[in-house]
Amino acid sequence: MSADQTAASFIENAPPGELAEVINDIGSLLDLDKLSIQEKVAPAVEKYNKEQFVTTKLPGGSDLVIVSSYNDLGDGRFFDSESSSSFAYDHSTQKASEVQSHPIDGEHAGTIKSLLRDVGNHVKEHFPSLPAYGVYPTDEGIAILIVGNKYSPSNYWNGRWRSTYIYKPSTSTLTGTIAVDVHYYEDGNVRLVTQKRVNENLRSSTASGIATAIGNVEKKYQEELNKAFGALSEGAFKSLRRQLPVTRQKMDWQKASAYKIGQDIGGGSRR
Repeated sequence: MSADQTAASFIENAPPGELAEVINDIGSLLDLDKLSIQEKVAPAVEKYNKEQFVTTKLPGGSDLVIVSSYNDLGDGRFFDSESSSSFAYDHSTQKASEVQSHPIDGEHAGTIKSLLRDVGNHVKEHFPSLPAYGVYPTDEGIAILIVGNKYSPSNYWNGRWRSTYIYKPSTSTLTGTIAVDVHYYEDGNVRLVTQKRVNENLRSSTASGIATAIGNVEKKYQEELNKAFGALSEGAFKSLRRQLPVTRQKMDWQKASAYKIGQDIGGGSRR
């Protein structure tokens, strides 16, 4: 594997909220200055940003918008259905600029508008930290994207939830994936990367019905994750370390402390 391929692999697997640190580390490993490393990893960073649904704010705006392959117009421009606008995006600085009007047309324009309202309500209720969502027309139907980020570097952890759904009006189905990526790195390095496939036959093809189906799917998956964490805590994690010393007796820390004090007063233990 070449150095460029190795660097691209590091970028591809960068944990949520830690892309800048990964790029800096690559620069140190390859002994490159900041400008040189940015040029070298630019294609990998662009791919990462679109796959991870990186978010940005439009100039003068307060809401986060998504950068993805589903709203990619080419030539470094993307569109946002909510604001009916397009924008240029710099993948190295993760900044948006040059906003232009970009109305959503086509046979699904009304459905997209309704989905933005109902999916938006779902996201605002269940994703409290740095959420964003987007609804975009595709060749298959309508793409619905949700991303929730939670960054806490001061506590040594970061996480991201990504939902990708394709709604097909012709078959009234909802397919896609839910991906969760959490990195915890205090006194160690633990990472959870998991994905669930979604394949739902919708009871209702209204925007409200689709949003309800999404809510049910995501709630069920969160409950599954909670159960899995509980099983790990009570099972696999406990097996990594003895609950009792090899003597099979609990340590009496008060006596141990008193014994240590006694040794100090007496000038140390006798042999």
